[in-house]
Amino acid sequence: MWNRVKPQTVNAFVTIRALAAIALAPLVAAATPPSLFDQTQGGMWQVDKPGAPPVRLCLANTSALAVFEHRNANCTRNVIRDSGAAATIRYTCQGGDFGQSSVTLLTPRSMRIETQGISANAPFNYVLQARRVGDCPAH
Repeated sequence: MWNRVKPQTVNAFVTIRALAAIALAPLVAAATPPSLFDQTQGGMWQVDKPGAPPVRLCLANTSALAVFEHRNANCTRNVIRDSGAAATIRYTCQGGDFGQSSVTLLTPRSMRIETQGISANAPFNYVLQARRVGDCPAH
């Protein structure tokens, strides 16, 4: 919660409270995926990356697409921006890898993901197209 206070009425308590809110914001953001993922459905998603064959992923939660480069790593995610149909997620992974992805919801079955960062000590920067192609196969 942000307080709107006139500069002449700011006191130490309000300043400390505001600093605490700023410090805790990443923890709250990390616990809740951006709202655009609420408009999508899990299932079989195909991810197209220029110059590479399509990748099909069975996803229970589509927020995993935000860390596509590090999809098999243990990463901590922080939501930097969430505007309903677009979001920016910054993440860090064990081993020093990290990235930032800007996800745009095109339709409930289609997303555009601009992502960049460091993976295996090398930079990456590309744009993905992800689309839901059906349900996951039954096991």
